Amino acid sequence: MKKGYSDLFLGVCALVIGVTCFSLYNSNPKQHDQLPSSAAAPLAEAPTLKYGFDVDEYVFEDYNIKRNAFMGDILMGFGVDFDKILKLEKEAEKVFSLRKIKAGKNITFVKSDECGDPLGFIYKPGLLDYVKFEFKDDVEVSRHEVPHERCIETASGVVTSNLWNAMVAQGLDGGLIDKMEDAVSQVNFHLAQPGDQFKLVYERVYVEGKPVRAGKIYSAAYKSGDNLSYGFYYENDKYKGYYDQDGTANKRTFLNAPLRFSRVSSVFNRNRFHPVLKRRRPHLGTDYAAPTGTPIFAVADGIVTHRSYTKGNGNYIKIKHDKTYQTQYLHMSRFARGVKSGTRVSQGQTIGYVGQTGLATGPHVCFRFWKNGRQIDHRRENFPPLNPMEESELPAYFEARDVLLAELRDVPFTEQPVAYAGSAAD
Repeated sequence: MKKGYSDLFLGVCALVIGVTCFSLYNSNPKQHDQLPSSAAAPLAEAPTLKYGFDVDEYVFEDYNIKRNAFMGDILMGFGVDFDKILKLEKEAEKVFSLRKIKAGKNITFVKSDECGDPLGFIYKPGLLDYVKFEFKDDVEVSRHEVPHERCIETASGVVTSNLWNAMVAQGLDGGLIDKMEDAVSQVNFHLAQPGDQFKLVYERVYVEGKPVRAGKIYSAAYKSGDNLSYGFYYENDKYKGYYDQDGTANKRTFLNAPLRFSRVSSVFNRNRFHPVLKRRRPHLGTDYAAPTGTPIFAVADGIVTHRSYTKGNGNYIKIKHDKTYQTQYLHMSRFARGVKSGTRVSQGQTIGYVGQTGLATGPHVCFRFWKNGRQIDHRRENFPPLNPMEESELPAYFEARDVLLAELRDVPFTEQPVAYAGSAAD
């Protein structure tokens, strides 16, 4: 068995009953010999710690980093002397550079009392880690993991308009919705129909009892009419990703679209009436409408051949994937940082953001697809499959799959849709 799948799912239960959580931290990591009962003394109450500091002995003060501010200036303003700041900058380079602290985020100063000079400060680069900068006696910089729990949870729902709204109605966050398309990528969710059903077993991360983000999806099923599609997460030294019941990779050679769960606003049409030019003109692409700023993804690995602007295309990027296929992404509001001509990009990488530059009446991306130098409707193309899993790997995969499938079957499909509490514009 690869990766201990059976151990992982021994405690999985339906959401209506509860969730199974496992803490990454032992609440009492240091064990002591127990005193004889006759000599047992009352145990002192353990102090409440925040970032390793006793909350009863220290004061914590949040400070928001303003744009174009320098950490040296901020620290001097809080009474930290110049020599310590220089030493702190040097020590920080080994762990987490002060230059990586971003404007708009908070740092938390730690003081012995409200009026005293700070003894250090805390910065959280992400949800599950923090960096401690200390300069009470000597300067020290260290990085730590935030105590958290990972819980195995389940969900199911019915599509009324699209998969995004159906999953939001179940209280599922955007990160998990994105992962659903990866887990069951053989399904084109842009063609989702009212009445389609889904269910999944997934991981959610909690900090201090509050959910902060979704982890990976372990298994998922999507039912549309008589078609039932599955995705199972499998990982070892050679394989990593989602596979179907037969061990075929769910990852496609090309993504169905360059946006997640967007709306097709105009299809490939050689005789379309142009809404701006007011005349009939071939539309050799597919338009996906989405709010300005929505990330646009490369649909496959490739090399950027053009990152430019024209009056018609607006900001656009063109990618060469191989000797046969090329793709183009038009009307971007802006390009992703670091993406330029000659850049190698990978499938799913953000290359730009939705806008309406050039000849566009609203925010969308016009997605164009070339095959052997000729523009085609990519939604009608049968792309070559990825290489299948080796025969020698299948027994181990089937063993892992069966554990995941058994847990997924315990999650019933939802029969009645839950109303989506979104805006009227959705």
